[in-house]
Amino acid sequence: MRLSQMQDVGGCRAVVDNIARVRRIQASYRNSYIRHNLVNTDDYINTPAPSGYRGLHLIYRYLSDKNPRYNNLQIEVQLRSRLQHAWATAVETVGLFLDQSLKSSQGSRKWLNFFKLMSAEFAKVEKAPPVPGMPTIRRQLKREIRFKAKDLDVISRLHAYSAALKLIETRGRKSDYYYLLAVNPNENTLSIKRFMKREFDGASAAYDDLEKSQRTLKTGDAVLVAANSLRELRRCYPNYFADTGVFTAELTKLTA
Repeated sequence: MRLSQMQDVGGCRAVVDNIARVRRIQASYRNSYIRHNLVNTDDYINTPAPSGYRGLHLIYRYLSDKNPRYNNLQIEVQLRSRLQHAWATAVETVGLFLDQSLKSSQGSRKWLNFFKLMSAEFAKVEKAPPVPGMPTIRRQLKREIRFKAKDLDVISRLHAYSAALKLIETRGRKSDYYYLLAVNPNENTLSIKRFMKREFDGASAAYDDLEKSQRTLKTGDAVLVAANSLRELRRCYPNYFADTGVFTAELTKLTA
């Protein structure tokens, strides 16, 4: 893809307790004195995506005197509530282990429908606009969720993904800054390679090699990220650790 065709070349995300806090952050950006230009707002909370995805995306065009080489590049700011993030994490995790792009609405119709139902339930919990095409009567919605969850054995599968994932990592150092994560769902492994800040070129080369290998094998997923610790890494990228605890807890309450 041409760089000029991409909506963003960088991004950041805030996950907060509820929608009210999402709106407060949105307002603080709108009323701030930052020079970056807001070029688009994708409000998937007021208007959920057809897949059921909900969240708020603010697209900015970078503008700075200090780093002019980045000017006009676009940055996406994602704002999500706790439940919205739990839903998105579960979709990515299941998609990864099924080797299907569920987050792009591709793959098993049963799983796509189940996640859309769960999104509708979370929208009701958050007193937010409904997800189109889903039952509006709460009792009917819960009944369909229970049926789909049992049919797909969702809770057992999510627990199994997490329990089966074997962690393979290089030895840690206090100065580690870049982490290369690679999930291989066929082997149930997550490998983590660590790099210091001065080793960015080596980290980038390792990432390129890994992506080429995964394209050849047509399996797995990889990401190169910066983080201050492995703990922070797990918190920011739970889908790579098959960590769907929040989503599973909410579903368990529904199916109990």
